Amino acid sequence: MSGTTDLGTRPVPGFPGDRPSGSTPVREGTRGAVLRAWLRSPLAGQVLRFTAVGIVCTVASISLYALLRPSLGPQWANLLALVSTSVLNTALNRAATFGITDRSGAARDQFRGLLVMGIAWVITASSLLLLHWVQSGATVTEELWTTTLAGFVATAVRFVLFRQWIFRRAIKG
Repeated sequence: MSGTTDLGTRPVPGFPGDRPSGSTPVREGTRGAVLRAWLRSPLAGQVLRFTAVGIVCTVASISLYALLRPSLGPQWANLLALVSTSVLNTALNRAATFGITDRSGAARDQFRGLLVMGIAWVITASSLLLLHWVQSGATVTEELWTTTLAGFVATAVRFVLFRQWIFRRAIKG
């Protein structure tokens, strides 16, 4: 299986049939080399910076939720915490993760960021509804865990939408 296949792909070194007779198989060190190469890639840098921004915004969101929850209830506290931190999240990701520092398009990016936040809100609000359906007397701590875990799903969606839609121009150019 050497050469190019009809799909235009190249053989992967180390797989049976892809190495010349008598060559040695791929060593364990190759995995480390692949990991190091990935860590130097632009995508890895974006993922790491996006994660750092996400940690800051998650701490802010959880703090706001815990502060607002006693007086507003779980759904309103969740919504206000998400809206409040969404603007910060979009601005920080715009500059730190995707390297867009000029002001042109900032309002459009914030508007789109709020749309993405709406998706995150649907995910986290649904998780709260499900929690209270399963356990009507859920505590604030259980609500925080539930929204945090649902937030991980929302974060993956946010990264994909930021990278492929809102800040696509930074990837292309």
